[in-house]
Amino acid sequence: MNNQEQQRVEKVSEWYLKDQLDFDRRLIQFRYQTLRPHLAGPEGLELGPAEGEMTQFLLPHFTRLTVVDGSQELLARINDAPNLVKVHKLFEEFVPDQPFNTIVMEHILEHVEDPVSLVSRVKEWLARGGKLLVGVPNAHSIHRLAAVKMGLLKEPCELNARDRILGHRRVYTPESFRRDLETAGVQVVEKGGVFFKPLSNQQIQDNWTEEMIAGFYELGKDFPDYAAELYAICQSA
Repeated sequence: MNNQEQQRVEKVSEWYLKDQLDFDRRLIQFRYQTLRPHLAGPEGLELGPAEGEMTQFLLPHFTRLTVVDGSQELLARINDAPNLVKVHKLFEEFVPDQPFNTIVMEHILEHVEDPVSLVSRVKEWLARGGKLLVGVPNAHSIHRLAAVKMGLLKEPCELNARDRILGHRRVYTPESFRRDLETAGVQVVEKGGVFFKPLSNQQIQDNWTEEMIAGFYELGKDFPDYAAELYAICQSA
C-alpha cells in the first residue's frame, strides 16, 4: 500500500469511531433510502464502508456484497455475514475477480487524490447493464451558502474544519460533480439531492424534532442543487 495514503486513511478512521454523530448516521440512512430503488444484484460492491453503517442496509439486496476499505480497524467493526466479503485495500489498488451489478461509491470522490481516474477504473468493473451509484457532499448546500454570507467561509468550496478532519480534498458543486463523472466516461442517468440542511449536523441533532428531520429530507428532493448531499446514478457511457 501507498504508505502516505494509508496514514491518511487511518487518521480519518478515528473520526468514525470516536466523533460521529447520531445525525451523521441518520444522513447515511437517508442516502440509502434514496439509492434503494437502484440496487440490483446478485453482485454488489461498496467502496469505503467505514464502520458499516450503509453496509447493513445494502446486504439484503445482494447474494454477495464486497466491501473495500483502506482501514483494517474499520473493516473489523463491520459485523460478519454469510454474503459479505471484506477486502483491506486502497481503492486504487483493488482488483476485483468478478464484475458487479451495482457499485456504491458514497462519500469517496471528495477524499481521493484523483477522482476522475478512480471512476474511470471502477466503471470497468460493472457487469453488463450495471449501475454505479455515487454520492458526495454539496458545496452549494444551503448551510454552506449561509456560512459564506456569515463570513465563516470565503467561498462555498472552501474546506472547513470538518472537511479537514474528515480528510476531504475538495467539495463538489453540482456542476463539478457532473463534470468529473462525465470526464471519467460514465453517463449520468439520474441525479438529485439528499436532505435540505440549513444548519450544522450538531445543531440539527440537538434541536430538531423527528417531524422536522423527516420534512427536510423530503424538501431536499424539491431543491436538489441546494441539498446537503448530491447523488448520481451512472452507467458506462
